[in-house]
Amino acid sequence: MSEVRKLICISCPRGCHLEVDENLNVTGNSCARGKAYGIAEVTNPTRMISSTVKITDGEIIRLPVATASPIPKGKIFDVMTEINKVSVKAPIKCGDAVIKNVLGLGVDIVATRTVERI
Repeated sequence: MSEVRKLICISCPRGCHLEVDENLNVTGNSCARGKAYGIAEVTNPTRMISSTVKITDGEIIRLPVATASPIPKGKIFDVMTEINKVSVKAPIKCGDAVIKNVLGLGVDIVATRTVERI
């Protein structure tokens, strides 16, 4: 009996119900993005992270940050541990790297808001 993974595609608003078999055949997708999503989700699932870090001398006390690109799903808690260690000083511009190459994954943690110094 072959194993079939059932997923809901999040590549577009349509939310297709996908089935991916052990040979990576994808059914239920309405577009090519659904096929790519199904294969990626079964072989190497990744996620984006959004969080906040402490910021001093700024107009707010927490700076919103995010991964610049998706990271392996299994590394989420490790990356969050690194994010929680960080404190930055204002000013910071949106897009500035707060952590470069987090955990050697080749992904930066970047500011998602500009914060001026007070």
